[in-house]
Amino acid sequence: MKSKHDLVRNVLRDNADGLTTKQITVQVQVETDSLSRILDAMPDAYIDRWVGPDRGKYSAVWCVVKPPENCPHPVNFEVK
Repeated sequence: MKSKHDLVRNVLRDNADGLTTKQITVQVQVETDSLSRILDAMPDAYIDRWVGPDRGKYSAVWCVVKPPENCPHPVNFEVK
C-alpha cells in the first residue's frame, strides 16, 4: 500500500485545487476503501472543503500540504 501513498500524493500535488475521493479513485485506480485508509495514513493530506450536495451527500475535497524548502544555512554569520 505504501507505493499508493506516493501516487495519491503526486496526484493531489498536481491538482492544487484538490480532488474528491471519487476523482482520486479514477486517477489512481484504487478502491474507495483502500483510498480512505491511504488518506487517513497520510499526515500531509487534509479536507480543504466540502462540495455538493449531490444526491443528498456532500463530498470532501482533499488536498496535500506542500512542504516549504529548507531554509538555507547562513554563509556569513557575524555577531555584533
